[in-house]
Amino acid sequence: MVLNRRTVIWLVTILFSLCRGGSVTAGTITSSAVAILPTPVFHTPGIADLFGGNTGKTLRLDSCGQMRELEFVAFPGTVFHIEETISSGRLLIYRVTTDEYPYPTDKGYFIESRFVKVTDQNPTARPRRLPSRKEVIENLVAARGINYVWGGNFRKGIPQLLALYPVPPGHKLSSGAAAHRQLQGVDCSGLLYEATNGYTPRNTSALVKYGTPVSIANADMEHIIRSLEPLDLIVRQGHVMIVLDKERLIESRLGCRGNNGGVRIRPLSAALKELLQERIPVDSLDDASAKGGKGFVIRRWHDSREGAH
Repeated sequence: MVLNRRTVIWLVTILFSLCRGGSVTAGTITSSAVAILPTPVFHTPGIADLFGGNTGKTLRLDSCGQMRELEFVAFPGTVFHIEETISSGRLLIYRVTTDEYPYPTDKGYFIESRFVKVTDQNPTARPRRLPSRKEVIENLVAARGINYVWGGNFRKGIPQLLALYPVPPGHKLSSGAAAHRQLQGVDCSGLLYEATNGYTPRNTSALVKYGTPVSIANADMEHIIRSLEPLDLIVRQGHVMIVLDKERLIESRLGCRGNNGGVRIRPLSAALKELLQERIPVDSLDDASAKGGKGFVIRRWHDSREGAH
Protein backbone atom coordinates (compact mmCIF):
# COMPACT_ATOMS: atom_id res chain seq x y z
CA MET A 1 0.00 0.00 0.00
CA VAL A 2 1.36 3.43 -0.96
CA LEU A 3 0.59 6.24 1.49
CA ASN A 4 0.22 9.76 0.19
CA ARG A 5 1.67 12.77 2.00
CA ARG A 6 -1.59 13.80 3.71
CA THR A 7 -2.07 10.32 5.14
CA VAL A 8 1.49 10.16 6.44
CA ILE A 9 1.05 13.51 8.19
CA TRP A 10 -2.19 12.28 9.72
CA LEU A 11 -0.64 9.02 10.99
CA VAL A 12 2.41 10.74 12.48
CA THR A 13 0.22 13.35 14.16
CA ILE A 14 -1.95 10.61 15.68
CA LEU A 15 1.03 8.67 17.03
CA PHE A 16 2.68 11.76 18.45
CA SER A 17 -0.51 12.96 20.08
CA LEU A 18 -1.13 9.56 21.68
CA CYS A 19 2.45 9.42 23.01
CA ARG A 20 1.84 12.76 24.70
CA GLY A 21 -1.39 11.53 26.23
CA GLY A 22 -3.63 13.29 23.72
CA SER A 23 -6.27 12.02 21.38
CA VAL A 24 -7.02 12.38 17.70
CA THR A 25 -10.42 12.02 16.07
CA ALA A 26 -10.39 9.14 13.61
CA GLY A 27 -10.59 10.23 10.01
CA THR A 28 -9.02 13.66 10.53
CA ILE A 29 -6.28 14.32 7.98
CA THR A 30 -4.36 17.51 8.66
CA SER A 31 -2.30 19.29 6.04
CA SER A 32 -2.65 22.93 7.06
CA ALA A 33 -1.97 24.88 10.20
CA VAL A 34 -2.96 28.33 11.41
CA ALA A 35 -0.78 30.35 13.79
CA ILE A 36 -2.50 30.94 17.14
CA LEU A 37 0.53 32.77 18.55
CA PRO A 38 3.29 34.83 17.02
CA THR A 39 5.16 31.92 15.45
CA PRO A 40 8.93 31.87 14.93
CA VAL A 41 9.89 30.25 11.64
CA PHE A 42 13.36 28.69 11.39
CA HIS A 43 15.42 27.10 8.65
CA THR A 44 16.28 24.11 10.85
CA PRO A 45 14.10 21.46 12.50
CA GLY A 46 16.40 21.47 15.56
CA ILE A 47 14.44 24.23 17.25
CA ALA A 48 14.87 22.95 20.81
CA ASP A 49 18.65 23.01 20.38
CA LEU A 50 18.49 26.71 19.56
CA PHE A 51 16.96 27.33 22.98
CA GLY A 52 19.50 25.36 24.96
CA GLY A 53 18.66 21.75 24.21
CA ASN A 54 18.39 19.53 27.30
CA THR A 55 19.86 22.10 29.68
CA GLY A 56 17.93 25.10 28.39
CA LYS A 57 20.54 27.49 29.77
CA THR A 58 21.94 29.22 26.73
CA LEU A 59 20.69 30.22 23.30
CA ARG A 60 22.60 29.19 20.21
CA LEU A 61 23.95 32.54 19.04
CA ASP A 62 26.67 33.62 16.65
CA SER A 63 29.59 35.92 17.45
CA CYS A 64 27.32 38.96 17.04
CA GLY A 65 24.75 37.56 19.47
CA GLN A 66 22.23 36.59 16.79
CA MET A 67 20.22 33.42 16.21
CA ARG A 68 20.83 33.17 12.48
CA GLU A 69 18.49 30.21 12.07
CA LEU A 70 15.47 32.50 12.63
CA GLU A 71 13.82 33.47 9.34
CA PHE A 72 10.89 35.59 10.54
CA VAL A 73 8.02 35.66 13.03
CA ALA A 74 4.63 34.84 11.53
CA PHE A 75 1.69 36.85 12.82
CA PRO A 76 -1.27 35.09 14.43
CA GLY A 77 -3.65 33.96 11.70
CA THR A 78 -0.88 33.09 9.27
CA VAL A 79 -1.74 29.97 7.26
CA PHE A 80 0.93 27.30 6.78
CA HIS A 81 0.91 24.33 4.46
CA ILE A 82 2.43 21.30 6.18
CA GLU A 83 4.92 19.48 3.95
CA GLU A 84 6.38 17.10 6.55
CA THR A 85 5.95 16.17 10.19
CA ILE A 86 9.08 15.51 12.26
CA SER A 87 9.31 14.10 15.77
CA SER A 88 12.19 15.80 17.59
CA GLY A 89 12.47 14.47 21.14
CA ARG A 90 9.29 15.58 22.90
CA LEU A 91 8.50 18.15 20.24
CA LEU A 92 6.54 17.90 17.02
CA ILE A 93 8.02 19.96 14.20
CA TYR A 94 6.36 20.82 10.90
CA ARG A 95 8.22 21.60 7.72
CA VAL A 96 6.01 24.22 6.11
CA THR A 97 5.46 26.74 3.38
CA THR A 98 3.38 29.90 3.59
CA ASP A 99 2.32 32.54 1.10
CA GLU A 100 3.45 35.17 3.58
CA TYR A 101 7.08 34.13 3.17
CA PRO A 102 7.41 33.06 -0.49
CA TYR A 103 11.19 32.90 -0.67
CA PRO A 104 13.01 29.88 -2.10
CA THR A 105 15.07 27.77 0.27
CA ASP A 106 17.31 24.73 0.15
CA LYS A 107 17.04 24.16 3.90
CA GLY A 108 13.27 24.27 4.38
CA TYR A 109 11.17 26.30 6.83
CA PHE A 110 10.15 24.81 10.18
CA ILE A 111 7.73 25.65 12.97
CA GLU A 112 6.88 24.05 16.30
CA SER A 113 3.43 22.49 16.71
CA ARG A 114 2.54 24.31 19.94
CA PHE A 115 2.30 27.63 18.09
CA VAL A 116 -0.35 26.53 15.61
CA LYS A 117 -3.67 24.79 15.22
CA VAL A 118 -3.78 22.07 12.59
CA THR A 119 -6.83 21.60 10.38
CA ASP A 120 -8.07 19.49 7.50
CA GLN A 121 -9.93 22.49 6.10
CA ASN A 122 -8.66 25.13 3.66
CA PRO A 123 -8.07 28.07 6.01
CA THR A 124 -8.70 31.62 4.92
CA ALA A 125 -5.52 33.65 4.54
CA ARG A 126 -4.78 36.24 7.19
CA PRO A 127 -6.34 39.55 6.07
CA ARG A 128 -3.76 42.20 5.27
CA ARG A 129 -4.51 45.91 4.95
CA LEU A 130 -1.99 48.59 4.12
CA PRO A 131 -2.13 51.15 6.94
CA SER A 132 -2.19 54.84 6.09
CA ARG A 133 1.10 56.68 5.72
CA LYS A 134 0.51 58.33 9.10
CA GLU A 135 -0.09 54.97 10.80
CA VAL A 136 3.01 53.41 9.30
CA ILE A 137 5.21 56.33 10.37
CA GLU A 138 3.77 56.22 13.89
CA ASN A 139 4.45 52.48 14.09
CA LEU A 140 8.01 52.96 12.87
CA VAL A 141 8.79 55.71 15.35
CA ALA A 142 7.26 53.66 18.19
CA ALA A 143 9.99 51.05 17.60
CA ARG A 144 12.79 53.53 18.28
CA GLY A 145 15.33 52.06 20.72
CA ILE A 146 14.25 48.44 20.13
CA ASN A 147 17.02 45.83 19.85
CA TYR A 148 18.18 44.42 16.55
CA VAL A 149 17.16 40.76 16.22
CA TRP A 150 18.11 38.78 13.14
CA GLY A 151 14.85 37.54 11.59
CA GLY A 152 12.83 39.54 14.11
CA ASN A 153 9.68 41.45 13.18
CA PHE A 154 7.74 41.36 16.45
CA ARG A 155 9.28 44.03 18.64
CA LYS A 156 7.43 43.05 21.84
CA GLY A 157 8.69 39.50 21.44
CA ILE A 158 6.98 36.21 22.18
CA PRO A 159 6.59 35.85 25.98
CA GLN A 160 5.30 32.27 25.58
CA LEU A 161 8.83 31.23 24.61
CA LEU A 162 9.88 31.53 28.28
CA ALA A 163 7.34 28.86 29.23
CA LEU A 164 7.70 26.67 26.15
CA TYR A 165 11.50 26.57 26.40
CA PRO A 166 12.10 27.10 30.13
CA VAL A 167 15.46 27.52 31.78
CA PRO A 168 16.36 25.04 34.56
CA PRO A 169 15.06 25.68 38.09
CA GLY A 170 17.32 28.10 39.92
CA HIS A 171 18.77 29.53 36.72
CA LYS A 172 17.84 33.20 36.59
CA LEU A 173 17.72 35.26 33.43
CA SER A 174 18.80 38.87 33.28
CA SER A 175 16.31 41.27 31.69
CA GLY A 176 18.48 41.39 28.58
CA ALA A 177 18.74 37.61 28.36
CA ALA A 178 14.97 37.26 28.83
CA ALA A 179 14.32 39.78 26.07
CA HIS A 180 16.67 37.92 23.73
CA ARG A 181 15.06 34.57 24.55
CA GLN A 182 11.67 36.07 23.68
CA LEU A 183 13.04 37.36 20.35
CA GLN A 184 12.23 40.95 21.28
CA GLY A 185 13.42 43.09 18.42
CA VAL A 186 13.43 43.61 14.67
CA ASP A 187 15.89 43.51 11.82
CA CYS A 188 15.94 46.12 9.05
CA SER A 189 13.14 44.73 6.86
CA GLY A 190 11.33 43.38 9.93
CA LEU A 191 10.97 46.97 11.18
CA LEU A 192 8.95 47.83 8.08
CA TYR A 193 7.13 44.49 8.03
CA GLU A 194 5.76 44.98 11.53
CA ALA A 195 4.90 48.64 10.92
CA THR A 196 2.72 47.60 7.95
CA ASN A 197 1.21 44.56 9.71
CA GLY A 198 2.95 42.23 7.31
CA TYR A 199 1.80 44.00 4.17
CA THR A 200 5.25 44.68 2.73
CA PRO A 201 7.79 42.04 1.65
CA ARG A 202 9.73 40.54 4.53
CA ASN A 203 13.21 40.49 2.96
CA THR A 204 15.43 43.13 1.39
CA SER A 205 15.91 40.79 -1.58
CA ALA A 206 12.30 41.62 -2.49
CA LEU A 207 12.32 45.24 -1.32
CA VAL A 208 14.98 46.20 -3.89
CA LYS A 209 12.28 45.75 -6.56
CA TYR A 210 9.19 46.61 -4.51
CA GLY A 211 6.98 49.47 -5.64
CA THR A 212 8.35 51.83 -8.28
CA PRO A 213 11.87 53.21 -8.73
CA VAL A 214 12.82 56.79 -7.97
CA SER A 215 15.35 57.92 -10.54
CA ILE A 216 18.63 58.74 -8.77
CA ALA A 217 21.28 57.37 -11.13
CA ASN A 218 24.44 59.49 -10.78
CA ALA A 219 22.58 62.03 -8.62
CA ASP A 220 24.22 64.04 -5.84
CA MET A 221 22.95 64.16 -2.26
CA GLU A 222 20.92 67.38 -2.70
CA HIS A 223 19.09 65.96 -5.71
CA ILE A 224 18.36 62.72 -3.86
CA ILE A 225 16.95 64.55 -0.84
CA ARG A 226 14.70 66.68 -3.08
CA SER A 227 13.43 63.52 -4.74
CA LEU A 228 12.42 61.75 -1.53
CA GLU A 229 8.97 61.38 -0.01
CA PRO A 230 8.01 59.97 3.41
CA LEU A 231 8.23 56.15 3.51
CA ASP A 232 10.49 55.89 0.47
CA LEU A 233 12.91 53.00 0.90
CA ILE A 234 16.66 53.43 0.50
CA VAL A 235 17.74 49.88 -0.25
CA ARG A 236 21.03 48.14 -0.90
CA GLN A 237 21.85 44.47 -0.83
CA GLY A 238 21.08 43.26 2.69
CA HIS A 239 19.84 46.52 4.24
CA VAL A 240 16.98 49.01 4.02
CA MET A 241 16.51 52.48 5.52
CA ILE A 242 13.08 54.12 5.64
CA VAL A 243 12.54 57.84 5.05
CA LEU A 244 10.40 59.59 7.66
CA ASP A 245 10.57 63.11 6.21
CA LYS A 246 13.03 65.48 4.50
CA GLU A 247 15.25 65.49 7.59
CA ARG A 248 15.10 62.01 9.13
CA LEU A 249 15.17 58.33 8.36
CA ILE A 250 14.82 55.23 10.53
CA GLU A 251 16.60 51.89 10.38
CA SER A 252 17.40 48.82 12.43
CA ARG A 253 21.10 48.09 12.30
CA LEU A 254 23.05 45.06 13.46
CA GLY A 255 25.27 46.00 16.40
CA CYS A 256 28.40 43.91 16.34
CA ARG A 257 31.97 44.50 17.41
CA GLY A 258 31.29 47.90 18.90
CA ASN A 259 28.71 49.20 16.40
CA ASN A 260 25.66 51.03 17.72
CA GLY A 261 22.87 48.61 16.85
CA GLY A 262 19.10 48.52 17.11
CA VAL A 263 16.35 50.79 15.82
CA ARG A 264 17.41 54.40 15.58
CA ILE A 265 16.36 57.60 13.88
CA ARG A 266 19.18 59.36 12.03
CA PRO A 267 19.54 62.67 10.20
CA LEU A 268 18.77 62.00 6.56
CA SER A 269 21.66 64.06 5.22
CA ALA A 270 24.22 62.34 7.47
CA ALA A 271 22.97 58.87 6.54
CA LEU A 272 23.06 59.66 2.82
CA LYS A 273 26.52 61.19 3.07
CA GLU A 274 27.79 58.02 4.70
CA LEU A 275 26.05 55.85 2.11
CA LEU A 276 27.42 57.83 -0.84
CA GLN A 277 30.96 57.36 0.42
CA GLU A 278 30.58 53.62 -0.08
CA ARG A 279 27.91 53.07 -2.71
CA ILE A 280 26.59 54.35 -6.03
CA PRO A 281 23.05 55.68 -6.60
CA VAL A 282 21.38 53.66 -9.37
CA ASP A 283 17.88 53.14 -10.66
CA SER A 284 18.14 49.35 -10.48
CA LEU A 285 20.57 46.97 -8.84
CA ASP A 286 20.64 45.19 -12.19
CA ASP A 287 22.43 48.21 -13.71
CA ALA A 288 26.01 47.57 -14.76
CA SER A 289 27.21 50.33 -12.43
CA ALA A 290 25.74 48.44 -9.47
CA LYS A 291 27.75 45.29 -10.08
CA GLY A 292 29.76 44.07 -7.14
CA GLY A 293 27.13 45.10 -4.60
CA LYS A 294 28.10 48.78 -4.72
CA GLY A 295 24.74 50.22 -5.73
CA PHE A 296 21.70 51.43 -3.83
CA VAL A 297 18.19 52.27 -5.02
CA ILE A 298 15.19 54.23 -3.82
CA ARG A 299 11.79 52.56 -4.08
CA ARG A 300 8.43 54.29 -3.66
CA TRP A 301 5.71 51.91 -2.56
CA HIS A 302 3.08 53.76 -0.50
CA ASP A 303 0.32 55.69 -2.26
CA SER A 304 0.96 59.36 -1.60
CA ARG A 305 -2.74 59.98 -0.96
CA GLU A 306 -3.12 60.01 2.81
CA GLY A 307 -5.03 56.99 4.06
CA ALA A 308 -4.99 55.15 0.75
CA HIS A 309 -5.11 51.38 1.10
